[in-house]
Amino acid sequence: QVQLVESGGGLVQAGGSLRLSCAASGLIFTRYHMSWFRQAPGDEREFVAGITWNGASAAYGGSTKGRFTISRDDAKNMVYLQMNSLEPEDTAVYYCAADSVSTNYNVPVNSDFREYDYWGQGTQVTVSS
Repeated sequence: QVQLVESGGGLVQAGGSLRLSCAASGLIFTRYHMSWFRQAPGDEREFVAGITWNGASAAYGGSTKGRFTISRDDAKNMVYLQMNSLEPEDTAVYYCAADSVSTNYNVPVNSDFREYDYWGQGTQVTVSS
C-alpha cells in the first residue's frame, strides 16, 4: 500500500532552520505532484509548497515564499522541505501529500488539500520565540 512517512520535525528557535523529509513507497513516484501542507490547532490545513512530478516547477504558499524550498529526489522516492528563517507562526504539524497526475501531467501544483490522494501522518514543527 501507499505510504508517506515524514521526518525531521522538532523544536527550533525563531530564525533557525529545519529540513523535513518525506519517504514515499507503494506508488510510482513520478506520477505524482508532491506537496507539503501544515495545520495548526483550530486552523484549516494550509498549502506550504508543492513540486511537479518531474521537479520542473514549484509553487509556494504566500506565508512561506522566499523562506522555504521544496525539492524531490526521484531516485530515492523522497521529497524535502528546507525551512529557513523560521517564525513562531510556522508552528504546526507538517504533512506530506501526493497528487496523482497520471491523466494529465501538464496540470500545475494544486494548493487545495482536498484534491490530494495520499497523506503522511505528519511531523510536528515547533518554533519558539
